Amino acid sequence: MPVPWEAFIPMGLVVVMFGVTGTGFNLAKRMTNDGKPQRHSVDDWDDMMMRRDQRLTGSLRGQATDPIAKPEFATSSVWNTEKHNI
Repeated sequence: MPVPWEAFIPMGLVVVMFGVTGTGFNLAKRMTNDGKPQRHSVDDWDDMMMRRDQRLTGSLRGQATDPIAKPEFATSSVWNTEKHNI
């Protein structure tokens, strides 16, 4: 059975375009995550830690190594913004 050689050009274009869009999407996701891979299976604990890191460093993926938090961290708690019914 002969091979239809003229089908290689469109098939090559399809493969290249899927590769380009997949690579572009991967790069866009990494740029939004500070150059780190995308997180999967994020639970409540991970979400809480990401919000804490956001308050400490200004980035969801950034982590601080200072043993003492900055003074601004003392007033950036979520508890100060909620109403408490007593």
